[in-house]
Amino acid sequence: MNKLLSFAIAVLVACSTTTATAQKQTPPEGGAPRNFTLPEKQEFSLPNGVSATLVPFGDIPKVTVNLVVEAGNVHEDENENGLADIVGKLMEEGTATRNGKQIAEEVARMGGTLNISIGPNQTFLYGDALSEYGPELVQLMADILQQPAFPESELERIKNDFKRQMNLARAQPGTQAQSAFRGALYPNHPYGRDLPTDKEIDAFTLEQVRNFYEEQFGAARTDVYVAGKFDAGAMQEAITSSLSQMDRGPAPEIPVAEPVAKSDMIVIDRPDAPQSTIVLGLPVVGPSHPDYIPLRVTNSLLGGSFGSRITRNIREDKGYTYSPSSNIATRYKVGDWSQVADVTTEHTGNSLKEIMYEVNRLRREPPTEEELQGIKNYEAGLFVLRNSTPGGIINQLNFLDLHDLPDSFLTNQVENIHAVTPQQVQETTAKYIRPSDMTLVVVGDKEQIDKQLQKFQEDLKNNPVTQ
Repeated sequence: MNKLLSFAIAVLVACSTTTATAQKQTPPEGGAPRNFTLPEKQEFSLPNGVSATLVPFGDIPKVTVNLVVEAGNVHEDENENGLADIVGKLMEEGTATRNGKQIAEEVARMGGTLNISIGPNQTFLYGDALSEYGPELVQLMADILQQPAFPESELERIKNDFKRQMNLARAQPGTQAQSAFRGALYPNHPYGRDLPTDKEIDAFTLEQVRNFYEEQFGAARTDVYVAGKFDAGAMQEAITSSLSQMDRGPAPEIPVAEPVAKSDMIVIDRPDAPQSTIVLGLPVVGPSHPDYIPLRVTNSLLGGSFGSRITRNIREDKGYTYSPSSNIATRYKVGDWSQVADVTTEHTGNSLKEIMYEVNRLRREPPTEEELQGIKNYEAGLFVLRNSTPGGIINQLNFLDLHDLPDSFLTNQVENIHAVTPQQVQETTAKYIRPSDMTLVVVGDKEQIDKQLQKFQEDLKNNPVTQ
């Protein structure tokens, strides 16, 4: 027994020594950054305007198919706020040849999934299945896209579900802040509309649903993306046979927004709230602009990564928040930068002060090469991860098509990220992250935060560095 105990102790000591030695070793240097190689793709178009892109990717016997239609919330009239969502939800309820239950059973038999989602600019029909069922999946999705039944019996249920979703979202301080922020930046564009109300949703009729579909959906606005393991000839035949008779429909058209940059503060009262939700930002450039990649790197260093300056300051050092982040929202031909944080009520003003401190520090002084290199490695790594799945590849290709970008936007991105210099980061911050043009939205206990916000505004006004 004693011998066994002695042996066990000796093993533990040896392991501890080995572990300690390993921990002291310098990790090996990372390899040289490599650009992303876009898999060889096959592209073709049908006479009616449907465009298709096929990308063989990976060895797993599954295929992902996306049918993307340039029809979304931006195509709604002022009295149609949320109508595109109702159209998309009703499309899931069946076609002229099969009901919703039959669709679900067919997809399950293929070993896959299928869903429809609505974005600001596009409607997405997303599906995947075992490779052998790829052509059959395409035919099923084409049926859903071209022959939606829009059953009147399901309209009230769909509207009630949508109302519950909107009311739940509307109750969240983060949603309230983001909605007010978008409304301030995009006052004359659908991007700036608030969430649809019960009254707006209740007013929708089946006639409106059908009219929206007829007016906004069509072959000229439809792109098909296929990625994964599949028979290219069979997939092309399935796309051609199932979509060639689709009506051409309207030409692609997305109204370009003209965002407003102005110094403004919007306070939404949330009595007795233990924390304040902050959204602070302004319009910036879209992805086709030469400054977009430097701006993305700058955002990541300033507030857009876990190791960013603002996060270290108000989360790690001060403990004002647990969830700060900054982001570049890429919209059609435009974009906006924002810093978001849920901060303790008593430190609302202090949090804003520290955010501005970090912004102004980066406007004055470039980061060190070492700090920037870590951020560039992070951004390049994220980019590679986004392209590591069939769905990721499709998302990237759709991004290129939506924003009229060349393939080189992807294939040269790692190189372009690593080419950003400390001086560029400082210049980009000074050019685009301008405190004097920022809109601030705060959702919190107005009684407790009013004086803090007044002091913040006075300091901002009196400090020439922030102008």
